[in-house]
Amino acid sequence: MNKCKSALINSASKLDAITNSCGEITKLAALIIEDDSKEATVSLLKKISEVVDNQNYKIEIKHVAQLVNSNLIGYYGYTALQNICKPDIETLGDTRTLEELLDELNALVGLETVKAKVYELIAYQKVQKLRRENNLHSSKNTLHLAFTGNPGTGKTTVARIVGHIYKQIGLLSKGHFVEVSRTDLIAGYQGQTALKVKSVIEKSKGGVLFIDEAYSITENDHSDSYGRECLTELTKALEDYRDDLVVIVAGYTEPMDKFFESNPGLKSRFNTFIEFPDYSVEELDKILVSMCDNNDYVLDENAHEIIHDFLEDSLSKKDENFANGRLVRNLYDDLVMNHARRVVNIENPTIDDLSVITAIDFEVLS
Repeated sequence: MNKCKSALINSASKLDAITNSCGEITKLAALIIEDDSKEATVSLLKKISEVVDNQNYKIEIKHVAQLVNSNLIGYYGYTALQNICKPDIETLGDTRTLEELLDELNALVGLETVKAKVYELIAYQKVQKLRRENNLHSSKNTLHLAFTGNPGTGKTTVARIVGHIYKQIGLLSKGHFVEVSRTDLIAGYQGQTALKVKSVIEKSKGGVLFIDEAYSITENDHSDSYGRECLTELTKALEDYRDDLVVIVAGYTEPMDKFFESNPGLKSRFNTFIEFPDYSVEELDKILVSMCDNNDYVLDENAHEIIHDFLEDSLSKKDENFANGRLVRNLYDDLVMNHARRVVNIENPTIDDLSVITAIDFEVLS
């Protein structure tokens, strides 16, 4: 099973378990992979939407649903997925209020400088909108953003929230979120890349187009004619649809700098650059504790101490590929699985047995 298939099955199985779906979500993912079932694809997307829109589900569960969605896009490619879905499923609007969206932003661990920048953006855009409505001169600055930083620092999560916030304050007509990669934008032969980019732009209008690892578009330095064709079309769209489209590009800081140098005028289309810092040990601790709290698990004192030392050691050895929040999510998944392997052998387990993660559950990982 290749990487995309494994990622889809694993995330679907996790969503299945934490939503008590009795194997239904896992079965849909299996049908997609084994039978190329279009009906299962549409059904899985509807399941994802139901979880995301359900106010009774905690944020961590919704994040798993969004991960399944991302893995589904990774499996098919965004354009292929849209072709499967239309006209069976439409992008569902987000019904949360501005206050609820800001609460979600504030609930994110760390990222204080990022949050401050987002609040500045909101204030600025709200005032500019009010000035236009009152026939006062307003700035023509675009809404497009560039997020830079290492993996697992919350770039995709913040991008989604920003899209919904822009919808709530009247800057976007839909506020939906479209995530694409190089394969969704670049064709294998001359002349078709522009058509692919136009198709993605058309589907993104009214919402947010998120391009992670945007520098992969020009990954072959300046010899990639398809990449140049893509950037030419993208740069044009950034200007043409600036009133009802937000493009957010993201990736490692240094390659992103090169990306902006690869096309004249590209950088000028982006007014806001936000650097996402790596998490500290204390913040990684908080993320893990929050994940446990949201899913009715508790770390006992010994486990917490051992895991803190592990995170401290991981942080001291970090390189540019340090996974940040992803490291914690993977650790959480492993702890829960090891806890289950241990507790399943306990006859008549107590509430504490079922909820407390001990040092033993971590030692199995060592």
